[in-house]
Amino acid sequence: MDLFATYSIIAFVAYLGASLAIITRLFHPEGPNQLLVLLIGCFAIIAHTLGISQQMFLNGEVNFSLPYVISLVSLIITMSISVVATRFKVNLLLPVIYGFAGIWQLLLVLMPGGGEIPLTAEKALLISHITLALIAYCVLVIATLYAFQVAYINFKLKSKNLAAVNQLPPLMQVENQLFLILAIGTMCLFISEVSGFIFLENFLAKDKLHKTVLSLVALAIYTITLFGHFKRGWRGHKVLILTICATSLLTLSYFGSRFVKEFLLS
Repeated sequence: MDLFATYSIIAFVAYLGASLAIITRLFHPEGPNQLLVLLIGCFAIIAHTLGISQQMFLNGEVNFSLPYVISLVSLIITMSISVVATRFKVNLLLPVIYGFAGIWQLLLVLMPGGGEIPLTAEKALLISHITLALIAYCVLVIATLYAFQVAYINFKLKSKNLAAVNQLPPLMQVENQLFLILAIGTMCLFISEVSGFIFLENFLAKDKLHKTVLSLVALAIYTITLFGHFKRGWRGHKVLILTICATSLLTLSYFGSRFVKEFLLS
């Protein structure tokens, strides 16, 4: 077993352990043991980081094949939510992100090795654009998870399930965080699109036009959602549906064609 597989399996086991530590005590009167969850989660994140660095960053180049990009995105999201968990209750989100990150680490070990897609470190503008786009995507995925959390808390409040509500964060607090995160992600996506138009010559090339159109439509939906909330008071299911639609389009823009090329046609 190579070093990458070892790190990936360790990360999978640790992510699974952290998820179970939350799920088994999610609605316990005292809630999950937050310190234990975060310690196991940090151990998983360290193994995840060491594993992905083995595959993505080699010989002065970045291996930009789709499986490793997804792993990097899941790592960024996992680290971000884990940091948030040190201050706020995010027990509904942690099992989701830990579970996905862990399962993907296991899949990376099991799936056959794909071709490498090098991205040379000399292409500074392209790397800056891709980095900003990935940051925007990670932030907006986190916002989508928060929208699900808002909808779930709202459902529990309406059902008057006090045992569950006591272990959940305040609805207004989560909702405020949702729109702050959504605003930051939308701004990052906007800057990413503008930088692409200005600095990348092939940004509107025929083979990339569908990506640009989908990401611009997603940007428009995020912007409309923010406008609707701050000007019209939109919240709840309307915000959830709009956010899911926008994030789905953005995911299709970033990963759809690459999935077809790297998995279905390879």
